[in-house]
Amino acid sequence: MPRPLVAFNPLTWYFTADGRYDATVAPPLPEIYRQLREAGFDAVHVEIPGTMTVAGYRRLLDDSGLAPAPGYFQAPFGERDTIAATTEQARRAAGAHAELGLERIFIADRFGDAGPRLAAPGVGAGFDRDRLDRIIEGLSAAAAAMAAEGVLPCLHPHVGTWIETPEETDAVLAGVSAETLLFGPDTGHLAWAGADPAAFIGRHLDRVGAVHLKDLRHAVRERGQDYERSTSDHLWTEPGRGDVDLAAVLSTLSRFEGWYVVEVDFADQPTPQESAAVSAAWVRKHLGAG
Repeated sequence: MPRPLVAFNPLTWYFTADGRYDATVAPPLPEIYRQLREAGFDAVHVEIPGTMTVAGYRRLLDDSGLAPAPGYFQAPFGERDTIAATTEQARRAAGAHAELGLERIFIADRFGDAGPRLAAPGVGAGFDRDRLDRIIEGLSAAAAAMAAEGVLPCLHPHVGTWIETPEETDAVLAGVSAETLLFGPDTGHLAWAGADPAAFIGRHLDRVGAVHLKDLRHAVRERGQDYERSTSDHLWTEPGRGDVDLAAVLSTLSRFEGWYVVEVDFADQPTPQESAAVSAAWVRKHLGAG
């Protein structure tokens, strides 16, 4: 059996001590990558700085001893007046992934636009079928452009966006061709939105193209707090330390040979590097990779 492909998303380094995202608190990218490598990972979620070329980013990865893993593209797909611009941005993102040798990328509705869902996350607040149809239209155009670059986008349902619930995820997957859009489940976001991650992934197993492994605490989720407060109260934790049945997820994905990307967001350890190290230890035990 091939060795699992497992990476880490260094988003953890971009949070303040009280759980707020703030890019200014992060050390330089070479330092983040050094710490990540020392923590035990040999691959990283791709995010190319706007000031860096793809070739320059490739050199940084090589110097850091890290392989590239699928990154993330998000956009306001429901805004019809920006579909052309969004589609071109999607094409460029896919082209950069292709240049790095990747064939998958996560794709999601833009986080931060769905105000009612940031206030009341995980329950599908403010659902609007017309808006969802516009999102399907815009995402379909972007997905086709990405596929033409040789990179298939993988739909990532994300709490706090307009593609949040299991029903919305089903609708988007049904509304966009499987030839241009795969499924990129996130175990934590599925659980926060009320799904059984293993069961939901199982229903779309033949369409899974990449996976985010994420754990959470149901006790924090059940407080019904807004997104930021839930994060600062350590909703998220390192894999195996929360309540998501990751063993069942891995069993469901036993024949999956694509990328797993571990995410914690807000470190549940004293430092981001320690969070990554705890995550890497779990990966070695349960997936035999790091």
